[in-house]
Amino acid sequence: MVRLPHPSTYKQKIDPAYNARKAAQIIAFFATKEGGRINILKAMKLVYLSDRKSIQESGFPMLEEPRCSMPHGPVNSTTYDFAKGVYTAEISDEEGWSEFLKEVKNYNIATARKFSVSDFDELSVAEVQYLEALWEDFGHMNQYQLKDWTHDKKNVPEWEDPCGGSASIPLSRILGYVGIEDSNEQEEMIDDYAQIDKLFASLN
Repeated sequence: MVRLPHPSTYKQKIDPAYNARKAAQIIAFFATKEGGRINILKAMKLVYLSDRKSIQESGFPMLEEPRCSMPHGPVNSTTYDFAKGVYTAEISDEEGWSEFLKEVKNYNIATARKFSVSDFDELSVAEVQYLEALWEDFGHMNQYQLKDWTHDKKNVPEWEDPCGGSASIPLSRILGYVGIEDSNEQEEMIDDYAQIDKLFASLN
């Protein structure tokens, strides 16, 4: 039997600027579009593309977390860890994840109950518009079609084949590929905002 580290060990790995509740709402938004249940691989591709869309349109990601290239395409790392059940139920409850999503079963992740867009209070009006646009473009694709689409360098040039492992995708690389001018300055600004979020998180 594989023994997992004590929950406090996992807790320390969660960046205080990461918003698990918001990440869960993004997935719940897409799962709701599919009747309350969505394939986890498809969900992870849509989360990454949501982040990418937000960076392209506003200069800022929707989620503050590491991103990496994996064999099935680019992934938001912390969100993927939550989705695949790395964190305990207590942590998922505390971080607000389980308020919106159930654990993965048969490679699908389901919403905790029926939701409407008004329930997703972590998402701004602009972010909901990004998600709606993404669903319009990619909702008809299954997980394998999305995987192939994100593997195409014409579509997601920042993804690199990790040869069976994983490789970090620096935020600066995404900023550059989506056409953000002065990407280094923009990355510093994003980091500054993340530090502010961490400060407020430490006061709660």
